[in-house]
Amino acid sequence: MNPYILTTLLFGLGLGTAITFASSHWLLAWMGLEMNTLAIIPLMAQHHHPRAVEATTKYFLTQATAAAMLLFASATNAWLTGQWDIQQMTHPLPITLITLALALKIGLAPVHSWLPEVLQGLDLTTGLILSTWQKLAPFALLLQIQPANSIILVALGLTSTLIGGWGGLNQTQLRKVLAYSSIAHLGWMILVLQFSPSLTLLALLTYFVMTLSTFLVFKLSKSTNINMLATSWAKAPAITALTPLILLSLGGLPPLTGFMPKWLILQELTKQDLAPTATIAAMSALLSLYFYLRLSYAMTLTMSPNSLAGTAPWRLQPSQFVLPLAVGTATTLLLLPLTPAAVALLSL
Repeated sequence: MNPYILTTLLFGLGLGTAITFASSHWLLAWMGLEMNTLAIIPLMAQHHHPRAVEATTKYFLTQATAAAMLLFASATNAWLTGQWDIQQMTHPLPITLITLALALKIGLAPVHSWLPEVLQGLDLTTGLILSTWQKLAPFALLLQIQPANSIILVALGLTSTLIGGWGGLNQTQLRKVLAYSSIAHLGWMILVLQFSPSLTLLALLTYFVMTLSTFLVFKLSKSTNINMLATSWAKAPAITALTPLILLSLGGLPPLTGFMPKWLILQELTKQDLAPTATIAAMSALLSLYFYLRLSYAMTLTMSPNSLAGTAPWRLQPSQFVLPLAVGTATTLLLLPLTPAAVALLSL
């Protein structure tokens, strides 16, 4: 892609998110979300592959549906209450509709089925943008409206953690596994959204860092399915040794960074007398942990049947810029001891 066009599209992507962040009026927020969608569509379809075009079409249709639903709900709110202000949402009908529209935008279960299909059709770089940056604007709106109806958020959160766990079990394609991982993590964030918005923000940031590391590792080893992971030790032994730790951090095992948000979320849910919800969420984390362990096993304890892949190639200088991967990996593995500092910042 022409660098000028790429720069314009990335600028549009950033501007759309910034407009949604800064808006207090529903029409402006909707416009930011639309800019965001329109800017990423050429990035998704840039390879002109039938799979990429299909993924782009599916993404466009779901995002257009969610945007239309959002616009309808905000107009309904203006009709019922005379208010266009995002933080002046009082009527339960538009609040529920907007919550469902934003759930469709970020891919929460039960309106999640587009996400694995879309992610499977994209390259890893665009998939990374879709899994991280594209979640920011809808989350900013969810944090602002603070739905009064707690049952719908808990239901969305629990459904997402369970489906995110179940769905990834039988997958062999890495991008689909990462899509179900995204659904499960979003479920954890939504569960605690109404009780501790700052904790949701912490979970979102740690999810971004862990997902960044995972995508960059797969990009470095050029892996798109589980079988290709078996060849990665010959290409980059050091990062292959660290990748299982990155995956276990995504699964939420101590003493890695990914344990911190899950630990704090379970603690908060227990404080709110939601012990059964916390138990189901914790059990669903075991489902996710199984498929992360499966990837770790494939990467470190299996060897490719191809003898060429089993011999170490010449160690050339990596052609990719590896500093983000190094920083992301260190952050993914080592931040758990800073939990007290994170808790102190959250309580400010």
